[in-house]
Amino acid sequence: MDLLQVNNLTKSFGKLDALNNVNCSVREKELLAIIGPNGAGKTTLFNAITGKFAPTSGGILFKGEKISGLPSYKIVEKGISRSFQVVNLYPDLTVFNNVRIGVLSHQKMTMSLFRGVDSLDKVTREVNRILELVHLQDKAKIVANALSHGDQKYLEMGMALTNDPELLLLDEPTAGMSPEETQYTIQLIKNIWEGSGITIVFTEHDLEVVFSIATRIMVLQMGMVIAEGTVEEVRQNKKVREAYLGEEA
Repeated sequence: MDLLQVNNLTKSFGKLDALNNVNCSVREKELLAIIGPNGAGKTTLFNAITGKFAPTSGGILFKGEKISGLPSYKIVEKGISRSFQVVNLYPDLTVFNNVRIGVLSHQKMTMSLFRGVDSLDKVTREVNRILELVHLQDKAKIVANALSHGDQKYLEMGMALTNDPELLLLDEPTAGMSPEETQYTIQLIKNIWEGSGITIVFTEHDLEVVFSIATRIMVLQMGMVIAEGTVEEVRQNKKVREAYLGEEA
């Protein structure tokens, strides 16, 4: 079943079409990778799905309901969360408190409850569950801006999970990481996908990373979908080799 449908989506900035008549779908429980060269439109697609940009034309359906044109907070409430290429955290708060803010917000608890939050066992259990899922349970008391770049990315993933999403969008989750950190991150994403049962879509430049975990791949070039399919189908696609790998078709 399709969880998300993107229909004839165009997003223009002046005379530039960052997305040009994009049609794609995301299936329930899959781990979908979106790849393409810089400027292909990957982040713009995420921004359109999450309400940061309103489409110039076309539409987006989530669970059969139109979400294009809704404000971002409404889209989050419907079950879509994301992380960003540049981490977006509360830098002066601990890892635990960053995640706790998200959990409190999702459960619609007000800031006035912070004083007695340690007695809120349900909240604490949920925070600890998420920290364990992103492998940060041993760093719960560390201030966010003291974390390594990789751990900050994992914390942002954890914060995205506080909304209990059905669809998680990860924008360049391995950006700026060493090869060792990249491999660790990919395994972490796979563990989250297998352990939570949610649908994950991620953008990535490293083809080997994509080929190692994706259940399906979509390829963007100049704002258009040029291929989609299984790892092997995309690996053998002549258009992909020409556009992405610089090979002649």
